[in-house]
Amino acid sequence: MKQHLKKMAGLAVLACMVATPQSAAAKSATVQKIEDRGTMLCSGHNGSYFGFVEVNDKNEWKGLDIDLCRALTTAILGDPDKAQIVPLSWAQRFPALQSGDVDVIIKATGWTMGRDTELGLQFSLPYFFGGTQLMAHGELGISDAKDLEGGTVCVEAGTTIERIVADYLKTINVQHEMVSYEKAAELRSAYLANRCDAFAGWGPNLAVLRATEIENPESHKILNDQLSSEPIAAAMRQGDEDFVDVVNWMLAALLLAEEHGVTKANVEEVAATPPNPTVARLLGVTPGIGERLGLRETWAREMIAATGNFAEIYDRNLGKDSPYKLDRGLNNLWSHGGVLYAPILD
Repeated sequence: MKQHLKKMAGLAVLACMVATPQSAAAKSATVQKIEDRGTMLCSGHNGSYFGFVEVNDKNEWKGLDIDLCRALTTAILGDPDKAQIVPLSWAQRFPALQSGDVDVIIKATGWTMGRDTELGLQFSLPYFFGGTQLMAHGELGISDAKDLEGGTVCVEAGTTIERIVADYLKTINVQHEMVSYEKAAELRSAYLANRCDAFAGWGPNLAVLRATEIENPESHKILNDQLSSEPIAAAMRQGDEDFVDVVNWMLAALLLAEEHGVTKANVEEVAATPPNPTVARLLGVTPGIGERLGLRETWAREMIAATGNFAEIYDRNLGKDSPYKLDRGLNNLWSHGGVLYAPILD
């Protein structure tokens, strides 16, 4: 009996040891390097990739990915202006990360097994899901691909998009004519000349086309169907899991802020009287969010004050407050019909 009690007591002590969190996390080596340098090196683009990484007429960087880099910079250094954007081509981004020319890649980068296992990369939580969609002439009065029965779809020849569209329309039993074009310029011209009812492409690119090359953008509708989906995530070098934690909780904090109605305009007011324990932890009123990442307790509050929550970042770069008017769709919160969610902040 005594042995049994002694064993039970030992298990109870072990359980307490396992359940009790460390008082503070070790600081990420990458974060330490960023702090020592005083700037955050973020991936840019050699030109503009509209909606994500672009340069405006004042030669200033903007876009969804740029704002996420600035959010991360604020989380680590307390100032979004300490983000240094390094112009990179698509081919240059991974070598630049491996060589240390950038600290992180946040640049419309798909999370794939090859990149994960063969290039020595680690990926964050997905922050965007982009895939093949269809845009149709508004005069057709349709919102869904099922209404394309008997219609014509323009697509670029030899691409995965061509196969994805054919398979999808076959699956939903929509009879259609597929017209393929070898050159992207010919494809755009054919659609704009009404030689086809719908245009197939990557959703964000369709939104950019509608906003920049069509005289009356409102007369064209991006259909509700999501024919495929590619998870877009931040990429980091393998070997610094603490930095992966920082990037993941930066993204999580932006989503939690949206979920709880914490915005750039009201963050300080909400911090003064948090409505619930999660928001109190998020804004550093209840300690833990900084200590466990090796950051300041107020890093998320400062970040939201600088960039806004995830909805604000999305809306001004891709959504309703941008020229592109791309609906959130899958990129909405799980509670609003999308697939984006934050881990539990306990």
